[in-house]
This record gives sequence, structure tokens and C-alpha cells, in this order.
Amino acid sequence: MLRFSGVHIPRLPSCPKNPNPRNARRIRRRVTALAVPLLLFTAAACGSDEGSGKVTVEGKFGEKPVISSSKGAKAKDSLTVSVVSQGNGPRVAKGAFVRADYAAETLKDGKTFDGSWAQQSQVGNGVRRQAVQQLGLPAGQLVPPKVIDALQGQRVGSRVRVEGTVKSMLGDQAGQSQLNPEDGLLWVLDVVGAQQVDPKAEASGQPQPPQAGLPQVMVESHKPAEITIPKGEKPPADLKQQLLIKGSGPEVKTGDGLIAQYTGVKWDDGKKFDSTWDHSPPGATAFQIGVGAVIPGWDKGLVGKHVGDRVELVIPANLAYGDNPPQTSGIPKGATLVFVVDIVGKV
Repeated sequence: MLRFSGVHIPRLPSCPKNPNPRNARRIRRRVTALAVPLLLFTAAACGSDEGSGKVTVEGKFGEKPVISSSKGAKAKDSLTVSVVSQGNGPRVAKGAFVRADYAAETLKDGKTFDGSWAQQSQVGNGVRRQAVQQLGLPAGQLVPPKVIDALQGQRVGSRVRVEGTVKSMLGDQAGQSQLNPEDGLLWVLDVVGAQQVDPKAEASGQPQPPQAGLPQVMVESHKPAEITIPKGEKPPADLKQQLLIKGSGPEVKTGDGLIAQYTGVKWDDGKKFDSTWDHSPPGATAFQIGVGAVIPGWDKGLVGKHVGDRVELVIPANLAYGDNPPQTSGIPKGATLVFVVDIVGKV
């Protein structure tokens, strides 16, 4: 999925060690530009003198923000967090999964990076690509861990501003960016939603009879699924899917932040290439569904399912990674992939 400086696609196949079904190459290009995609975001007007020079953020929650900074504006060495506008939703708990719009700017030259709002025209139907991440992880995706963690204790519906130097935001990874560690950065985050889900949660519901001709699946609790490819069978040319467990939770809709466990194997040899249960720490990953943040087979196969479902997906190469699989993932070009996905929550 997505990664920040070697992080996940919510650990999706963008990682060398944890190849998630997320769009890795695009993320890596963004990360190279800043060690994390700095995107623009704002809320109701708010000025700051915490560093040197004035910085203002204007715009309503949910609308594209306008960030203005005086020439040569600088940030303090330590991270500063302030609420631009207060929401009235529940507070974001420690370790929660959050969905947020985001934007960022370099203070010294006022350079902005396109964020959530710039993605709306690409996705269509009024849906835009947002950050979906878990608080407290050592590495993030679109938003650096220290920045996303600043949302803990904030209310859903709030617009939050996080300001500091590259070093204060990225820590030891600051040297991997193309910015001076002392350069100032400003992030604005709109907290769209938050959900507390046990990272070790699994599908729960009514078992369903398996379909003939599809890989067999055996699941032991809190361990990667064992997926057995039918001997002598050619991989299907089209996406195949089946429910293994039918959950009773809410329906998954385009744009939702999905929280899931998964195991993936290659059709040609049945070997596992990734599982959330093998991650460090093991547990559910989060990503936005239906907006191109993950491989097309996931977008097509998971939208319309329900929280609590366990789904088997057989994904041909054209709906997976085609001829451009993640490096060091062990996935060859043109590979058909098989996933077992537990949908354990959404945000």
C-alpha cells in the first residue's frame, strides 16, 4: 500500500519487506521529494508567531485550505500543535485508526505540495484520496508519524495545525529528505473520522461454503491464512472472489478507510509473499478503498462487502501489479495473486 520512508501501503505492496496491495511506486516518488508527501491543507483563519514570521491558515473544515506565510518564516525547533477550528465529534483515542484530509507547506519559501483536494478530480464523484493511518506506529504513510500522532485527543471534525522543523517532524529520517533539517514545515489536518479497532481483530460471522475451482483456505487464529492452489489449474483470466465468512457489519463504500488483515500468495507456486500477521508489530493495516490507493483487484473486490467478512480474491496480473511488482517483494512480472482478506473495521 503506502509508505513513508520504508513504511507501509498501510503496509501495502509498496514495501520491500511487506509488499502490500497499495500503490508503492507513486508513494516512493512522493517520499523522495520530502521523505513524506507534504500536502496542503487548512481551516478557519489562524495566524502564528511561534516561529519567526507570520503564517496564516484560512478556509473551512472540509474545504481546500489557503496557507500564507511571510518571507523567511521559520518554525520552532520543537513540534507545536494548535486547533484551528474545533469539531464536536468523539475524541481520537490512543492507537486509533484515523481518516484525514491533509496539506503542508515549507515555511521558508511558501512552497506547497498538492494534497487531498488535488486528488478529488482524479477520483471523481466528489470523493478524494485521504490519509488513512493508525496512530502510534513507528512509521507512517502519507503523513509522518509524529504529525499524525498529534491528532490524539483531538475531536473528529476538527482542523489541526502542526508546525515544526524537518528534524522535529522526521527525527532520524530527516537526513533522507531533500530539505535542510532546520527548515520549517506546516501541516494542516482535517480529522474526518476515527475508529478504535483491536489490531489483532479477525473476521467474525457465518462461515460460507467454498466455491469449486478456487484455492482452498485454512485459517488458524492470529496466523497467516494457509492458501492451497488447485493442482493443474490455470489461473483465471478475470477477477474471482468468494465470501468465506459473512459478517454483519456496515457495508464498505467507495472512499471508506478500510481496516483489514490479509495474507497474499502467488498462484504459480502457492508461496506466501506477505501477511499482516508477519508485520512488525503484527496486526491490521488501514487504507482507503475505491480510490486507487490499493491495487485495482482490491478496489473492485472489497467495495460492497461488509465489516466482519472474510473474502478470498484471485487477482489476475492486470488488476494486480502487472509488469511492475514492488521490488524485493518476490512477486514476478505478470503474476496472478491470491489474497484472503478479513475486513475488521472501517473509518
